[in-house]
Amino acid sequence: MAFDTLKFVKHLTANGFSEEQAEVLVEEQVALIEERLASKQDLRELEMRLRHDLTVRLGGIIIGATAFPTVIKFFG
Repeated sequence: MAFDTLKFVKHLTANGFSEEQAEVLVEEQVALIEERLASKQDLRELEMRLRHDLTVRLGGIIIGATAFPTVIKFFG
């Protein structure tokens, strides 16, 4: 994710923050972005895991649904 830290520092200092305050705030914002926001790659990986899980679960449901009548017929 592109985050222009220099531009942000300049904006903060132009609006009353000291250079030190601006730099600390920018460092914290960068850390927050890196820790908390999902990247496009993170979302793609999550989508792939969810698709896999859904495929496995649906496959199990289909197998169970088709096998159930056979089991009932055999044991019933």
